[in-house]
Amino acid sequence: MNGYLGRILRVNLTTGDIQAEPLNEAYARQFVGGSGLACRYLYDLIDADTDPLGPDNPLVFMTGPLVGTSAPSCGRFVVCARSPLTGIWGEANSGGSWGPALRFAGYDGIIITGQSDRPVYLTIHDGEVELRDAGHLWGLDFYAAHDVLQAELGDTRARVAAIGPAGENLVKMAAVFNDNARAAGRTGMGAVMGSKRLKAIAVSGRGKVPLADPEAFRAAAKAATAIVREDFSSEMFRDLGTAGWMDAGSQLYGDVPMKYFTQGEFDGAFNLSGSSMTETILTGNSSCYGCPIRCGRVIEIQDGPYAIAETDGPEYETLCTFGTLLLVDDLGAVAALNRRCNELGVDTISSGVTIAFAYHLFDQGVLTEADTGGVTLCWGDPAGAFHLLELLARREEGLGALLAQGVRVIGSHYDRPTEAAHVKGLEIPMHEPRAFGGMALAYATSPRGACHVQGDPYQVDIGMAVPELGLVEGDRFATEGKAQMVARSQDWRALYNALIMCQMCNPPVGLTVDLINAATGWGIGVDDLIPMGERISQLKRLLNCRLGVTPADDRLPDLVLQPLEAGATEGHVPDMEALLRDYYQVRDWDATTGCPTPARLAALGLNDLD
Repeated sequence: MNGYLGRILRVNLTTGDIQAEPLNEAYARQFVGGSGLACRYLYDLIDADTDPLGPDNPLVFMTGPLVGTSAPSCGRFVVCARSPLTGIWGEANSGGSWGPALRFAGYDGIIITGQSDRPVYLTIHDGEVELRDAGHLWGLDFYAAHDVLQAELGDTRARVAAIGPAGENLVKMAAVFNDNARAAGRTGMGAVMGSKRLKAIAVSGRGKVPLADPEAFRAAAKAATAIVREDFSSEMFRDLGTAGWMDAGSQLYGDVPMKYFTQGEFDGAFNLSGSSMTETILTGNSSCYGCPIRCGRVIEIQDGPYAIAETDGPEYETLCTFGTLLLVDDLGAVAALNRRCNELGVDTISSGVTIAFAYHLFDQGVLTEADTGGVTLCWGDPAGAFHLLELLARREEGLGALLAQGVRVIGSHYDRPTEAAHVKGLEIPMHEPRAFGGMALAYATSPRGACHVQGDPYQVDIGMAVPELGLVEGDRFATEGKAQMVARSQDWRALYNALIMCQMCNPPVGLTVDLINAATGWGIGVDDLIPMGERISQLKRLLNCRLGVTPADDRLPDLVLQPLEAGATEGHVPDMEALLRDYYQVRDWDATTGCPTPARLAALGLNDLD
């Protein structure tokens, strides 16, 4: 198949059996790649009885048809399984160069089943695959494991995806890290990897991606790269990183969550902004494979309590979860917490929100120093966050073991379920649902739980419209017409997460079509894009229905549906009842079961799925 290597690697860790098999061409044509293709494979392999941390839960690493090509910002891969954190569809997406390296090594994806009786790692080099003992790597943090493996393989070009101690300890928000601490962060895929006693996967090779029309592809990629490089948002991300959103997000839109989603203003947010980082600790930029944007931050803190040698800097989400959400305005402290999360191997969003919930419960008198080991949790003081992070990553008996399960379990344990900031068990990310009604709806209906990359309607409502796809700017607080826009945004990003292209890279839609056609030879048009994405969206919903999701799960917690008294969202809360009613009609989901109707499935060519 043009655009594909045409091979999937299957690894059974129980038996040690390793087999290459042909890519299922029908699945690829329907679901493209990335999380779409991974979901189709998993649909055949898991059900409601599958233990997320058991040997029968397959762990899928998947690339897409644009990964490793000269298309801009297509250096990504996904890791998918049934999530131990949420119990439903689990999906994590990472950048760097690991995804292209897997393609150059000869495979489109890896399906890992079973469970090893000892720690192992997997090497893939130019199609040759081997399982090796990882006893000497077990217990190492991500950075140490990465460096030891590269030295052991004698190949600095080898790309390593690995877990840290949190994944080994089956912390349910553990992540899979690669390259310079790029993270497949959400839904606990690191815990699934740890449950299989798989410490790392190292990949390298010199292969090339076959293209249907190489000359046309080069022309489209060159044009798309030039446009992306000069785009205003790209310039902002290049200069300020994702933290460039901090100032506008907090001051103009009230989009930055503060004090565990209970406060609308925080003057210290400026100290965590992209401009503040540039003026203080920034030493350079880093880039994922083939990306003209270069939004990655490289930082160094030369002295003081948070001194750090040159390393990767915190992204916007982390600056919020360990900054504004705790009312901490010390950029050095947040950078150090970010580094420690990477070493331990945890998702900074889920761990940060979980720790902020602990601060909130301490403030309410629910948690005390008897629970925290004598540590006082004070808003604005990062010391408690450092302490709780260690407890969480080690799953230390008592509070650490509770924190390691996320806010849903904590809220239930302390009889505070309405104050647990999650949707379907996944902690809410750092775009305030009160700031954009579309984001509130996207959180409630995202297939993996609260998520800002399964659909980003806030981008549309701040002016990044895509009229060719029906994504048109509107009143951010409005309800009418919002459901249609949100569904289309989700479908568009579902296709992005299948190709896989970074969502910060937004070339003209026509050029995206040109790239797909020149890679695959499919001959699609602009009008085919949203239906392609919808097919993936509806498949994920169908799988979630099998795993137990019902309409009762499509909701936001009461915590974020209380109006704030100050800030740019003052007095505003989304009308979730109306938004969800409209959304179910747009999606053609049954109001009782929450499942796509047979008619909708048939229209998308999915009527063969039960």
